[in-house]
Amino acid sequence: MTRNLSHLAAISNVDADYRHYAKDVIALPDHDLALPDAHLKWYEVREPQDVVDPALREDAQSFLRAETASGELDISGDLGFVIHHLCRGDFYFLIVCTWRNENEMWETVYIRDVKQHDSFRRLEQGKHREVLCVWEMGALLHEQQAWIRYLYSDRDEQAKIAYLDDRFTGRV
Repeated sequence: MTRNLSHLAAISNVDADYRHYAKDVIALPDHDLALPDAHLKWYEVREPQDVVDPALREDAQSFLRAETASGELDISGDLGFVIHHLCRGDFYFLIVCTWRNENEMWETVYIRDVKQHDSFRRLEQGKHREVLCVWEMGALLHEQQAWIRYLYSDRDEQAKIAYLDDRFTGRV
């Protein structure tokens, strides 16, 4: 069977000047978001030379605690993870992912431009929406496999601890 792929020449969704670069995914178990009825692992994604200001990290965690306390973010009974992504120095994504209904990942995305906003705000997205960038997927791909390992387990307290200890740190 012969395919006609002549239309591919007209498809361009990557700027010709773009040069891809690596970022680091860093698991921070000492900064997990541990709530009375939910527990989220904490990951940071950033360029190798960048550092997230600890005050901004704490602000992100305080923001999420307030969102859950107010009911704006309902993650009660959930296990999951947060990706705190520093983009080019002043812009942050705060991506909350939880596991529900056995095999579904649910997501809420917040953004913060430090130059323009004092806090995070929910990113409202249209019908065809961004899911994750290639760097954030480094954490997601590991978490998908960690959740599958959990699903195959007895899913008892020890299995939950094993899931929470199962983390990825590396260059993507």
